[in-house]
Amino acid sequence: QVQLVESGGGLVQADGSLRLTCAASGRTFSRYDMGWFRQAPGKDREFVARITWNGGSTDYADSVKGRFTISRDNAKNTVYLQMSSLKPEDTAVYYCAGQWSGTTRYTVWGQGTQVTVSS
Repeated sequence: QVQLVESGGGLVQADGSLRLTCAASGRTFSRYDMGWFRQAPGKDREFVARITWNGGSTDYADSVKGRFTISRDNAKNTVYLQMSSLKPEDTAVYYCAGQWSGTTRYTVWGQGTQVTVSS
């Protein structure tokens, strides 16, 4: 089983950009579909983006489509979330998560990284 560590969060002004990184340990990373989720204060955790094990398919929440891009580098055991045109409503703790390819449940989670977008 892999372990996940997010980094790259911080404070950014509206319309700015950030790139989040999720580094995975373990030799089976390439067999996981990966996702990014976020949780704002007082709100439920929500889906942001996902990418299949080989990077062949991606999916996004409507709220981030066209602004965020998920990608991965299996040689580096890393998944990225490039965020552009950030809005104050993107403020949240962002989590990366992994689900074994072909399954439907995310079983591995990182500790999260805070993203704050100021207006």
